Parts: sequence; C-alpha cells; structure tokens
Amino acid sequence: MTEPKTHTLDVPGVVLSYDVRADDASTEPVLLIIGSPMGAAGFVTLAGHFTDRTVVTYDPRGAGRSPRTDGALQTTPDEHADDLHRLISALDAGPVDIFASSGGAVNALALVAKHPEQVRTLVAHEPPAMRELPDAKTAVAVCVDMHETYQRSGFGPAMAKFIALVSYQGPLPADYLDQPAPDPAAFGLPAEDDGSRNDPLVGLNMIPLAHYQPDYDALRAAPTRVVVAVGEESGQMIAGRAGVAVAGRLGTAPVIFPGGHDGFLGGEYGGMGKPDAFAATLRTALDG
Repeated sequence: MTEPKTHTLDVPGVVLSYDVRADDASTEPVLLIIGSPMGAAGFVTLAGHFTDRTVVTYDPRGAGRSPRTDGALQTTPDEHADDLHRLISALDAGPVDIFASSGGAVNALALVAKHPEQVRTLVAHEPPAMRELPDAKTAVAVCVDMHETYQRSGFGPAMAKFIALVSYQGPLPADYLDQPAPDPAAFGLPAEDDGSRNDPLVGLNMIPLAHYQPDYDALRAAPTRVVVAVGEESGQMIAGRAGVAVAGRLGTAPVIFPGGHDGFLGGEYGGMGKPDAFAATLRTALDG
C-alpha cells in the first residue's frame, strides 16, 4: 500500500476531500472506510490493517477538510448518500466494500437503498437509527434538546449532553430530560460559548440523523450483502441498541465486534479501542 494521496471532488454544496491508499496489485474491491461526523483522521489505524487492498477514506460533508460551501445549517443522510454515490463513481473501480461507523453507517444504509449496484458488502457498525428504538420518542427528543442547547448555549453544554447520552446504559427513561444537565467541566469541555454554530455533530447532522429511518424494503431487496455490527462493550448503549434493532428489521443477527463504539481507534483523538482484534473481525465480515 502506498502513502495516502489526497484528492478533492466538487459536488453540490461542498468540495469533498478524500484519501486513497492504493494497491494496484490487489484484485479485491476497493475498501471505503467512512464515519460521520468523523472523517479520515479517525481511521488511520484501521486503514493500516488492510495493506493488501486499496483503501479510501474521506471527510464527510461539513466536517474536517470538507466544509459546506452553501451555508446550509443541516446535512441529511440522503445528502451524504449522494456524496458517497458521486465519490464511488469518481473512483471508477466497480462495486466497493464499505466499513461504515456511527452516523456513517446510517449514511451508507441510505446509499445502498438508492444505489445498491455500487456496494458489494456493507459492514454497518452501530448505526444510531434512533427511530428504531423502543424508547424512540425519548431518544429523538433528547437529540432535539441537544441541538437546541447548542443553538442557545454553544458547543460545551451540548457536547456534555451528547457524552451523557451515548454512555447511558439501557433504554432511556421517559423523564430523562427532567434530570439535571451535565456539567461541561466534568468532561473537560468549555462552558463559554465561542459563537460558532457549524459543529458537524451537534449542529449540522444531529436533527436529520435523529429523524431518519432507513428504507428497509429497498435494503432487503438489494443485492448488497449488509452486515450490522455491534460492539461487545456497547451493545446496551444507544448506538449499539439501535444497531441490534436495525439488524432485526433486516432479518439478520448483528455481528459482535471487539471493543465499543470506538473499537477501531488506535490512538486517534486520544482514544484506544481494540484495533487489531477489530480489524481481524472486520476482515472476516467482509470475506463473508
């Protein structure tokens, strides 16, 4: 595998930045590794475990090196899916394999529903499809409150609520929002408001993602092999629970992956999952 080469792709509303680690001798499909809002910088360790094939990572619309150019304040999974469709078309490498984590997994499900011919295998790791949960009404309301907190008070207070949400074990009680708001300082977050409102997580993506529901009829009819993955340490947290629910809607059982929601991390952003075991499990899942 060569060192990554960065490219850009002009699409409506954004110039996408993506990186190609090429292996011209490989006969395997291109492996596209994606997240949302996490960009390419979060997948360096995971990409390094697949030196026997061409690997592509990218910064999704509104994140990292791909800021929106149209001034829009929200980004939908369908927009991300269209970006991925255009990116795969630009690669001109035939159907790809995709590992997609978190919001990226929801976006990849939207892609497969619309363009199944572009994806051979999708491993969707903990897609936070809130509407599939038995506590969906509360979960969506919490996400709306988080976004409104961001609009009102800025990043720190909103991100503190996000951390509290994603680390909560089990279904959310109906009175979850009646509990005291977490202190940003407890998570090392700033309490002051810097005035920005373009954060890709609690700003651009939160509301559309919380309300999105995959097209299960299209997914079940697609020739794409869809594998839903759930972390062994995060199955009772909100994204893990949603992953189990999505697998159920597809009529499959989730594949258990090492670590938690960030099991692939190898030091990126100061996080450490179980990257070696995670990559080995991913390789098995891709091979079918």
